[in-house]
Amino acid sequence: MGKAARIGITGGIGSGKSTVASRFAEHGAAVIDSDAIARELTGAGGAAIAALRAAFGDAAIDAQGAMDRGAMRARVLADPAERKRLEAILHPRIRARCIELAAQHETRFPLVVLDVPLLAEAEDVRRALALDRILVVDCAPERQLALALARAAMPAGQIRALMAAQATRGARLDLADDVIVNAGSRDALWHRVDRLWSHYCPAEPL
Repeated sequence: MGKAARIGITGGIGSGKSTVASRFAEHGAAVIDSDAIARELTGAGGAAIAALRAAFGDAAIDAQGAMDRGAMRARVLADPAERKRLEAILHPRIRARCIELAAQHETRFPLVVLDVPLLAEAEDVRRALALDRILVVDCAPERQLALALARAAMPAGQIRALMAAQATRGARLDLADDVIVNAGSRDALWHRVDRLWSHYCPAEPL
């Protein structure tokens, strides 16, 4: 087996990108979840905790020694400069781990899928990951809000603020080599993934 193609998946909060990534995993792709990497870095004893404490103080760290996600979310939504400080700590570490995992997986799996929510916002990450294609999971804003409310333990106002802070729908679509529209049932979404799997990995059975 040669090197697998690297597919970057992105989309706004609640768009369904994680569901799409999970379907690729069922087909046999290696899925690298940048959110999961971020949680490892910011969990108790995580590699980013010392830098976060130094940059934001003890108020950024909860009683278990992990980053206080709720407090930091409120902080970065209130002040874009704070968001940039947080990203300057986390993005290089997330990027390095994604690159490491992709290199490990690309000769062992038929496809490497990198689930990166902020791909449109981070040109340096896109460039460093050496992606072969970018897949955008697109979703109408009202459906995106409803899906995010159904799964996220956040009030609607905070979700709307996160949506506003992320790249616009148009900016994401401008990056796309491929688009999956999440406008119906999960089965319909999975059918669209199945078709793309056949395109990305024509020699691999469904």
